[in-house]
Amino acid sequence: MSTDKPIYTDSGIEIKSVYLPSDPGHPPAGEKPGEYPFTRGVQPDMYRGKRWTMRQYAGFSTAEESNKRYHYLLSQGVMGLSVAFDLPTQIGYDSDHPLSEGEVGKVGVAIDSIEDMQQLFEGIQLDKVSTSMTINATGFILLALYAAVAKRQGADLRQLTGTIQNDILKEYAARGTYIYPTKPSMRIITDIFEWCSAEIPKWNTISISGYHIREAGSSAAQEIAFTLSNGKAYVKAALEKGLDINVFGKRLSFFFNAHNNLFEEAAKFRAARRMWARMMKEMGATDPKAMMLRFHTQTGGSTLTAQQPLNNISRVTIQTLAAVLGGTQSLHTNGYDEALSLPTEEAARIALRTQQIVAFESGVADTADPLAGSYYVETLTDEMERKARELMDKIEDMGGSVNAIEQGFIQEEIAKSAYAYQQKIETGEKIIIGVNKFTSDQPEHVPVFRVDDTIRQAQTEKLNALKRRRDPARIDNLLQALNDAASGDDNIMPAVVAAVENYCTLGEIADTLREVYGEYK
Repeated sequence: MSTDKPIYTDSGIEIKSVYLPSDPGHPPAGEKPGEYPFTRGVQPDMYRGKRWTMRQYAGFSTAEESNKRYHYLLSQGVMGLSVAFDLPTQIGYDSDHPLSEGEVGKVGVAIDSIEDMQQLFEGIQLDKVSTSMTINATGFILLALYAAVAKRQGADLRQLTGTIQNDILKEYAARGTYIYPTKPSMRIITDIFEWCSAEIPKWNTISISGYHIREAGSSAAQEIAFTLSNGKAYVKAALEKGLDINVFGKRLSFFFNAHNNLFEEAAKFRAARRMWARMMKEMGATDPKAMMLRFHTQTGGSTLTAQQPLNNISRVTIQTLAAVLGGTQSLHTNGYDEALSLPTEEAARIALRTQQIVAFESGVADTADPLAGSYYVETLTDEMERKARELMDKIEDMGGSVNAIEQGFIQEEIAKSAYAYQQKIETGEKIIIGVNKFTSDQPEHVPVFRVDDTIRQAQTEKLNALKRRRDPARIDNLLQALNDAASGDDNIMPAVVAAVENYCTLGEIADTLREVYGEYK
């Protein structure tokens, strides 16, 4: 009889020393990939038919600088762009706002107006590339800007493909880039659902995000529990608005994290797909495509270490395998240097090559759901669903995600998980190579990427020049029309599109809604 100390995953699932046919986890007899409840994947042949979209998340400094990086990434084989925005853009301030000082262009690109957005995609046909934008509180403005630039290029909006993150609930729970209170924020999101179904029908209107929940310290089971609960809240809000679940349900997408426990992560993705399919069916979906959980994955930023940073290439490789074995539709791989700075071109290239090596050299893309039938993985899939379901039931008893967030339940659960994890690292129970084991006193010589501090001045000068060219009365009328739509029941998106097309700035539009809705405290 083994006297080994028990081993647990970070979700608290005990791992047996061996798994046998007598263990409970088995794929349901006859269940195939591409069939409800999609445990085994959303396509019958998965990557044999079409490989996942290889994205690289990028954005820094000015629109001009980010545009150069996008052209470089596209030349290296990237299949879709993922845009990072700076903090002022994320929380609705123009670059010349006093609160923007020290943050312009630092963690993403600064976008103040349609001129910046046009420069960001200069030379890139928007109807020929899929674009993902990591933007939430101001997602409606960035989507309007994207559509306006596409129209200027002569693109058919009905052919545009991409995603805006647009997931405000996880901002209240884990990330913090919110602006408005919960109820008006939910109204903005359902306005986007409605507008896109008519104007940009191929666009994914939300990327319900577990990524930042995990980055804040949640476990894998908490990541899917809180994410799917948030997803349910968005679906209910859309149903209350009278939208058709079989239409908007097809345009919902998800965004998950991939960490280092290869099998727990693959099981997490499989469990999440199955749970979502059943939830959507219970809420009235009859079209199988509206029940499919389609997701983008990013490798775990919080798993990267500043110590011995080249080790991060190995971590990202494991996480890439976890995402692909779990059936992701889209993947961004982190640069090895991201614990130190924004990624250099070299680090971004190695990160992309990691995906390409897994896709073309490892064999994991040759068959759908290659881990199916593993006693271990099937048991883990069931256990992951059980633990996530317990949490979701608690949230449901509170009246759903919005209430659970307002009561602080989700934030507290994430904080407790993060604290417990950090304690395990400090006691050595959790080994992090280069941090608390196999450390080195040798200095690291890793080149880091620096953003120029003069960007704010340049952006401010561009803004001033733009404002001098505008008709002030026209701007006032456009912003008043937006105020009227937001104050009433009209969909706000047509007024937002008109505003951006006529050179209203992001900050002016965000402030107009601040006047109507107030701010979340």
